[in-house]
Amino acid sequence: MKKTLFLFSVVVLVFAAISQSVWAFSDTKNDTNETKISALQELGILSGSKDGSFKPKDKLTYASGISIVVKGLGLNIDNLRFVKQPLASDSFPKAKNDAWYSDSLVIAAYNGLDLPKDLDPSAVMTREQFAHLLFRGIEKTGDYAFPEIYALLNDEAAVSTTYMDSIQKLLTISVIKLDAKNNFNPKLAITRGEAAGWLYDAAQFVKKNASNQPAPGTKHSFPLSDLTLSIKAITPEVNEVTITAQAPNSGYGMHITSLTFDGDQAVIDLEPTFPKPGMMYLQVITKVKVVTYVASNYKPVFNSSLSSVESSMAGSEISILPALNASTAEATIH
Repeated sequence: MKKTLFLFSVVVLVFAAISQSVWAFSDTKNDTNETKISALQELGILSGSKDGSFKPKDKLTYASGISIVVKGLGLNIDNLRFVKQPLASDSFPKAKNDAWYSDSLVIAAYNGLDLPKDLDPSAVMTREQFAHLLFRGIEKTGDYAFPEIYALLNDEAAVSTTYMDSIQKLLTISVIKLDAKNNFNPKLAITRGEAAGWLYDAAQFVKKNASNQPAPGTKHSFPLSDLTLSIKAITPEVNEVTITAQAPNSGYGMHITSLTFDGDQAVIDLEPTFPKPGMMYLQVITKVKVVTYVASNYKPVFNSSLSSVESSMAGSEISILPALNASTAEATIH
């Protein structure tokens, strides 16, 4: 009996040792992003077809793009409490609530990733659309300082104004690059392989800069003023809530730390983001805003105590680290 158990253990160890190479995607060899795709596969972030292929040259859909950004960057809605289960179709009417991507769409909606409400999960994403989604995802993981550098694009006129800032920021941190002719090709469909490469580099950026995030429990006075709240109906069941404020300079921002329900009220807790030491910012009053979504039968209100806040960014910081250090991520790309 002991001999049988020993042999079984040896088989398990050998199987574990060779499983990664045996199960590597069959069609990514010599791909530009082969190494990054393999790394993400080993972490459980990417999965392929039943035949073992990844199809890196295929076009990326919204469903897959949103899924890998949400889960690959560790985004969540763990700090929100709902009296009714949020559904993907609440925010995106064309989405199916029982589809594999539905949870990711819910998380994307409540994290305010600036996605079109009429998006079709099966529709193909362009390079500029995925760049914008990826950058908004990065923003949700922490407060980062980006070099004030403006890259000149040969095809700048083809870039949608909505996406230009995200593209510029990703260029400054080398998550994306221009081609040999200095073009970004914003309207071309992004491939699954290229999207995986961008995601890997984005996660590396977050990991590298995680130590710059404020420690949990750090006390700050609330530096923003003139908080205002506006509501716009997205569907009969869901309202888009936009919060704006005045900041002392362009280095400040804000994000929502929690959304709790008290009676018929949705109580919003805010946390400011602070300028990075040593960075230069425009010393002018700056308007900042953040967006969230609330069921229409609740009245959104601010938490009555916003004179001081505690940093809670460490929660999102921790959630991204396992995606690069251990096989705990559950994101998949279909």
